[in-house]
Amino acid sequence: MNVNEALQPQFDRLERRFVALGAIALALSLLGAFVNPTEFFRSYLLAYAFWIGFPLGCLALLMLHHLAGGYWGFVIRRSLEAGSRTFWLMAVLFVPLLVGLFRLYAWAQPAAAQDPLWRQKHFYLNVPFFVGRAVAYFVSWILVAHFLNKWSFEQDRTGEPSLLGRFQALSGAGLVIYGLTITYASVDWVMSLEKEFFSTIYGMIFMVTPALAALSFAVVVAMLLAHHRPLSGVISESHFQDLGNLLLTFVMLWAYLSFSQFLIIWAGNLHDEIPWYMSRARGGWAVIALALVLLHWAAPFVLLLNRPVKRRMRVLAAVAVALIGMSLVDMFWLVAPAFYPSLSRLPWTDFVRDLLAVVGIGGIWMARFVSQLSSKPLLPLHDSRFVEAPFEAAQPEAS
Repeated sequence: MNVNEALQPQFDRLERRFVALGAIALALSLLGAFVNPTEFFRSYLLAYAFWIGFPLGCLALLMLHHLAGGYWGFVIRRSLEAGSRTFWLMAVLFVPLLVGLFRLYAWAQPAAAQDPLWRQKHFYLNVPFFVGRAVAYFVSWILVAHFLNKWSFEQDRTGEPSLLGRFQALSGAGLVIYGLTITYASVDWVMSLEKEFFSTIYGMIFMVTPALAALSFAVVVAMLLAHHRPLSGVISESHFQDLGNLLLTFVMLWAYLSFSQFLIIWAGNLHDEIPWYMSRARGGWAVIALALVLLHWAAPFVLLLNRPVKRRMRVLAAVAVALIGMSLVDMFWLVAPAFYPSLSRLPWTDFVRDLLAVVGIGGIWMARFVSQLSSKPLLPLHDSRFVEAPFEAAQPEAS
């Protein structure tokens, strides 16, 4: 049996509810596509760019754990592995973006041939090459995730010590692949929405943001499972403190990269890139930018500096939920201004359409995640690095 008998019905019930929620939201979103297909594809791109970050972040954190070790990764490893096994689903959900390619990207439209700047970028930004790169990204992510999970199954079954070397070798190469593929994917799927913007830090921001969202999600899952066996006999306050420290690291890294991009472009007076920030500092977008500064960096930074916050699992989980929400706001701020110069003029129906797309894709992804999480023991078996681990017997504080 993979999970506790008392827990399996809860997994099954959650999976059914997420499937129903996602299916209903996507159906309603698709109804809107008949009225305004362009707006549907814009909302779908926003939702997809947000949710693809969770399997990407899970894969990155899983590889980081295999390279660095640490008890923090031991208690959330099953969540990370389950998230990394959802790439096939995300590959299927990417197909609607290919259908709406000509409605989303100006470079894919016939009129782009008349624009000198688009003509200069045509070698890279053309439909066949775009599709080929997307296939390469998903093949890379699926293969790395496949072997890490395959060897994890073998470790559970046999406890073969040599598997640790395989984990580390693939994770080292996999993190390089992760960095390269997510950089190009962020340029293809988001940056290319605006023809004049260019930034060498842009890809690094998209490397950190998924890891931050996925780690926040793993913290919430750990909190929900902390009082269920077998996790209840292992997880302790010190684990949540470690996870909180790692959350703080990613919050600081996100802020550093985001500010560095702004500082270099603004101080360098780069006239091609400054309009990208100007469009996000007017028409109501400045309010969202300020909210990101306060709620995606300042408030979490202050809270995560406090040891009691990190050792109280429910408080830390609340911070993690807020970070997930602000990651969605961050993606909205990155994507939406390319289509809507003024936030104040954005119809409320578009907000509803965006929400339906986020809930639709999210419900389907969550159902797949729950299914994968319930298919294996909630803790790794026979990992020689943690067999003799001196885990604390005390349970984490509930509040």
